[in-house]
Amino acid sequence: MKIIVKTQNIELNRALEDFIERKIGELEKFFSKKPSQVFVEVGKITRHHKKGPFFRAECQITVPGKEFIRAEALSRDLKLAVVEAKDEIQRQLKKYENKFIAQTKRRQRQLKKELHLSSAARFYRKGRIREEEI
Repeated sequence: MKIIVKTQNIELNRALEDFIERKIGELEKFFSKKPSQVFVEVGKITRHHKKGPFFRAECQITVPGKEFIRAEALSRDLKLAVVEAKDEIQRQLKKYENKFIAQTKRRQRQLKKELHLSSAARFYRKGRIREEEI
């Protein structure tokens, strides 16, 4: 997984870059099949405000079947904003993965109905059908 980091109104040092790569790198478990790109933008919203959430972190990941998944977080601390954005992306990726699995199972049930197979028949990954007590 390739992580592209962009900053706004702050300077990117090695410690910040390592922190972002470590936190966003945890999302790699969702991309075992295809390498993907993750765009991370961190920075200050303004240069003169002293109160309120003025650090911003934005993550954008391209996924197959959808254009991209995006999350944005505002916080008083830059590292906390990065963690919040990562958590939101992770939640959206889990939702996307569960939706994809549900669609696959739905298609398998529909195929079973069309072929008039027994309810005991099982589908396996390589397209084989094992029939039990038919």
